Amino acid sequence: MADKEIVLATGNPGKLREIKQVLADLPVNVIGLNELGDIAEPDETGDTFAQNAREKALYYAQYTGRWCLADDSGLQVDALDGAPGVRSARYSGDAIAPGSPREDVDRANNAKLLDALKDTPDEQRTARFVCSLALARPGEILLETSGAFNGVIARSNSGENGFGYDPLFFVPAHGCTAAELPPKEKNAISHRGRAVRRFAELLNEFLAGAE
Repeated sequence: MADKEIVLATGNPGKLREIKQVLADLPVNVIGLNELGDIAEPDETGDTFAQNAREKALYYAQYTGRWCLADDSGLQVDALDGAPGVRSARYSGDAIAPGSPREDVDRANNAKLLDALKDTPDEQRTARFVCSLALARPGEILLETSGAFNGVIARSNSGENGFGYDPLFFVPAHGCTAAELPPKEKNAISHRGRAVRRFAELLNEFLAGAE
């Protein structure tokens, strides 16, 4: 059976790299949106990561006519009542110009988070990354799953691996931030790694039943 092509509904190269690594042993070929030309992004109107993942998967599946895997993920900080939450990627808002490089957006988001928590004691800086995944074909959700990754928000950035809030996300069990973990080690414990591994199990069963 030829590999099934799945479009990963993101322009984030870090997400594409992580998901392709976990799905490497399955009979699928995962491609990024950037390989299909310029596609307008949908509005994210959901109140939860799961709702946004579904919306994105269905939108891109309809637009491309292909199977599309969408993830919506972000950071929930307890001291901020779950913020930045579904606004994690846009947390810095107007502080960063539209179309700015992702690295600049990440820096602005991290700076805003540090400022929001500047008076928060260490023991109250608990947080978690959450990832929801949805696979769709035009007009239909096929599979859904999710994963979480618990940690603490550090007081300064540390580490060059990963992306987004990883340099601030301290993992007590490993004594370092998510950005200091080797990629394979991070994938083994991260929210996205957990969600994608469960997705891989479900997808393997789904593809076997479709033969």
